Amino acid sequence: MANLIDAEAGTERFSGYEAELKLVQADLNQQLDEAKEKTGEPRKAALNKADRAIEEANELIGQLRLEKANIPANLKSNINTRFRNLEHDIDAASRKLTTMKGDGDRRDLFGSRYTDNPTTDDQLEQRQQLLSGTDRLGRSSQRLRESQRIALETEQIGTGVLSDLNGQRAQIEHTRGRLLDSETYTDRSIKTLRGMARR
Repeated sequence: MANLIDAEAGTERFSGYEAELKLVQADLNQQLDEAKEKTGEPRKAALNKADRAIEEANELIGQLRLEKANIPANLKSNINTRFRNLEHDIDAASRKLTTMKGDGDRRDLFGSRYTDNPTTDDQLEQRQQLLSGTDRLGRSSQRLRESQRIALETEQIGTGVLSDLNGQRAQIEHTRGRLLDSETYTDRSIKTLRGMARR
């Protein structure tokens, strides 16, 4: 049926872009399949190639959309169906690529512990690591609270010592004042006694 429509006048350019898009689509699917099987740099390279194939496919979709407007009315229904199918396939591949890129980010984050389909053992290991991290965080928080408590107690002790020293200073200054007063009285007494002795 497709060959018959391709032979119809007015569909040649559309069919040419369609054939080109199918080649790009085949390459795109191949890169996605390769990326699924690979890890590290080879996976990144395959995903980058798939990215470029998506860009090329979207450009061809744009060309097909323009050509679709020039198709004779009696062929439009079938052409629209073919266009929607192609557009749907490219959208699906684009979403798959986005998901695989996200999986790659998670692999980079979790390293070899990350798998697309974790087994019960993998899940248990990840759960244990999470619980261990939470436990360490709890102990660190407790040590921090204890350090803050000790710092507050030290501050209170320091404030008390400063207050005591301030009080002792006031007492010393008061005692010194009384001692100075006593020396003044003593000097006066000596002068009075000397005056009495001269008489």
